[in-house]
Amino acid sequence: MAQNYRIINLEDDLPTVEQAMRRLVWEVRTARKQGIRLLKVIHGFGSSGRGGKIRPAARRELETLQKSGHVRFYIPGERLSIFDADTRRALDLVPALRGDSDLERHNNGVTLVVL
Repeated sequence: MAQNYRIINLEDDLPTVEQAMRRLVWEVRTARKQGIRLLKVIHGFGSSGRGGKIRPAARRELETLQKSGHVRFYIPGERLSIFDADTRRALDLVPALRGDSDLERHNNGVTLVVL
């Protein structure tokens, strides 16, 4: 994995939504300090098949982080396609993303975060 691209799994250890959001904010701040340009956040879709609580909470948190300037933009996994303008911007910034297993998979259990 390239230095400027990191994968984090918010589902590890089955956290509460609050714990997962604290970890997300910590990971964004840490990555920015380390010069990481892109985070792939695995938040899952929920075991029920109807969606879990971490995914919408993570996307709300990312919206807040974007508005405050801590995140440039984020790409929901269902939009992760070479036909999406934001995905193409991310690919230009982090070419290693071209080899990511979720590219063109429309996986709504992940979100890419461009810092």
